[in-house]
Amino acid sequence: MSFSNPAAFLWALLAVPVVIFYILKVRMRRMPVSTVMFWEQVFDEKQPRSMWQKLRHIVSLLLQLLFLCLLVAAVTDPFFDSDIREQRRVVVVLDTSASMQAPSENGGTRFAAAKVQIGRMIRGLKIRDEMALIVAGGRPQVVCGLTSHQRTLQVRLEEITPADGPTRVAAAVEIGRRLLPDQMNEEIVVVSDGCFTGAAALAAEDQIMWSQIGASSANVGITRFQVRRSLLDPITYQILIEVGNFGDESLDCSLDLKLNGELLDVIPLALSAGETRAEVREETSVRGGVISAEVQWEDDLAADNTALAILPERLRIPVTLVTDGNWFLQRVLEANDIVELTLATDVPQNLPPGGVLVLHRKVPEQIPAGNVFVVQPTAATEFWDLAGSIAQPLVDKQDKSSDLMRHIRLDNILMPEALKLIPKIDSKTLVESISGDPLYLQIPHDNGNILVLSVNLDQGDLPLRTAFPIMLTNALSWFAGGKGELIESLATGDTRSLLMPSKLQKVAAQHNNQLSLTAPDESQQHIRVVDGHCMIGPLGQTGIWKLTEVRNADTPDTPDVDLPVAPGASLQIACNLTDPLESDLRITEDIKPRQKFLNAGFGGRPIWFYLVIAAILLTMIEWLLFQRRWVS
Repeated sequence: MSFSNPAAFLWALLAVPVVIFYILKVRMRRMPVSTVMFWEQVFDEKQPRSMWQKLRHIVSLLLQLLFLCLLVAAVTDPFFDSDIREQRRVVVVLDTSASMQAPSENGGTRFAAAKVQIGRMIRGLKIRDEMALIVAGGRPQVVCGLTSHQRTLQVRLEEITPADGPTRVAAAVEIGRRLLPDQMNEEIVVVSDGCFTGAAALAAEDQIMWSQIGASSANVGITRFQVRRSLLDPITYQILIEVGNFGDESLDCSLDLKLNGELLDVIPLALSAGETRAEVREETSVRGGVISAEVQWEDDLAADNTALAILPERLRIPVTLVTDGNWFLQRVLEANDIVELTLATDVPQNLPPGGVLVLHRKVPEQIPAGNVFVVQPTAATEFWDLAGSIAQPLVDKQDKSSDLMRHIRLDNILMPEALKLIPKIDSKTLVESISGDPLYLQIPHDNGNILVLSVNLDQGDLPLRTAFPIMLTNALSWFAGGKGELIESLATGDTRSLLMPSKLQKVAAQHNNQLSLTAPDESQQHIRVVDGHCMIGPLGQTGIWKLTEVRNADTPDTPDVDLPVAPGASLQIACNLTDPLESDLRITEDIKPRQKFLNAGFGGRPIWFYLVIAAILLTMIEWLLFQRRWVS
C-alpha cells in the first residue's frame, strides 16, 4: 500500500496532547453541605458491579486515539499499488441517432436504457480510472474529456439528448482512439442499437467493447419527400414520396397529404415485407406553404412517420391587355389562375414590376420596355415591317425545343389572313409557314422580350383549339421565368451552404451580417452571412427551421421608414428523417455483443472514504457507550 500524502502522518502527534489532557486530574471545589448521609447512600448504590466500570476511562482513551488514527489515515489518502498497475482509461461512445428513440424491451426508449447503463459504468470506476464521453450523432463530439471525477461524468451524461439524425459511430470511435494514449488497460465502449452500416465489423474489433441496446421491431417510414413546381404548368406542383416497410410482415396503411394543414389527398398503401415504394403525384395550387405527408400507422419510431417540404408560392403576374375587344383572348387570360388582368384601351407608358403587356392589334410607334406579347399587329415598328397578309398559311416548322412551344401543335389549324412579318433585327422563329414566313416570333427587347403572333384571331379557329390557352400559359410562364422551382427538403444531419434571398441579405447587413436560425424546438443560434451565403447544420431535429433577422432588446418592433426591407423576411427550411438505416429498427444478427461492465469493487470508493465512514461509526459507538455508562 502507498500513500498520496505521507506527510499527513505528522498529524498523529496530536495523540500526545490527547493523552496528556485525558490523564490530567481536575481538582474539585469544596462545598459545605448540611449532611452527607445522602452522598453515602448514593455511594453505596454505585459500587462497582463489573470490571467494565473499572476500565471505562481506559476504553474512552483508546476510542479517542483510534478516532484520531482513522482521520490521520484518511488524510494521507492511501491506495493499493494494484490501483496504479490496473488503472483504466475508458472512452464511452453513445449513439444518439433517431433509432435510439425507439422503445426498448424494458420500457422507456433505447436512449434512456443506454444512459442507465452508462451511469452504472460511471459508478463502477475505481479511484484511479478515467473515463470520457463521446456522442455519435450527426456531428461526433467529445462532451466530457478523460476524467476520474464521477460527478462531472454524471452531469455531462444527463445533459446529452437524442437527435433525429443519423449516427456517426465509426467517426466517434476514431475520435476515441485519439483520446487514448498508447498504454495498457484502454477500452472503447460503444453503446448503440447497431442500426448503421459497418456495425458488425466495428463490433468485432479487439479494442471495442460492444453494448447492445434494444430489440428488433417493425417500422414504417418516409425515406424520401420532395416538392417542386411543375416544369410544364405554372400552377401544378409535383410531390416525390418514398415509403418503406422495415418489417418482416406485409401491412396496409395510408398516407395523408396536407397543404398548410388542409387535407389534399389520402393515399392507400399496401406494402409487403421489406418493400420500399416511390411515386410522383401532381397537385395544383397557386398558393405556397408547407406540404406535409403523414403515415397513418402506429409503430415504434415517430420521427420518420411525418415529412415536410416547402412549396414555393406562385406569384400572380400583372397582365395589361390593350384591345378594342376580343372575347376569346380576354376569357383565356381571366381563366388563368396566375394572371392578375387589367383591361385598357391605350398603351400604358410603364409596366408594373414583373408585368406583361398584351397588345391586340394596337401597336404603338415605340414599344415599351419589358415583356410584351403582340397579337395580330396592325403597324410596323422598329422591330419588324408588314408586307400584307398570307391567305391560307400552312405550318411547316415548329421549334419543339423551346419552352414556348411545349405541348402545342399548329399544323392542322386554320389561320387565314395571317400577317406577313419581316423582322428588322435578329429574332428567333418559333412557328414558320411553308412559304418561309414567320407566324410566331421571339424578339429580344430592353429588359425583356417581345413575342409576336401574326394570326388573325377573328378569322381562324386557333382560339377554339386547346393550343391557344396552352400557348398563352407557356408565354406567361416563360416571361415570369418561374418554372420548376424547388426548395429542397434537407435530411437530418445535413450541413449546407445556402444562398440567401436578397431581402434576407439586406436584413443581415443591418445586423452585422448575421441571421437567427430557429430550430423546430424554438432554440436559436446566430448564423453568419458571407457573400450572400450562410452555412447551416448539421440539422439535428425534424421540422421547419427558419432563418430570420436577429432579434434583441435593441431591435425595434417596427422598422424605420428608411430601412430597405421590413422585419419579417425569412427563409424556411424543411428537415426530415429520410435515412433508411435509421428507420430499420431490426437488430442484425451479425453483431456479437462483448459487454464488460466496469467494476471497482464494493462501492467503487477510495480508501479514505471508508476510513472517514469508520471514524463516524466510531463516534456513534462512543456515544452509545457513554449513554450506557461504559465510558465517561
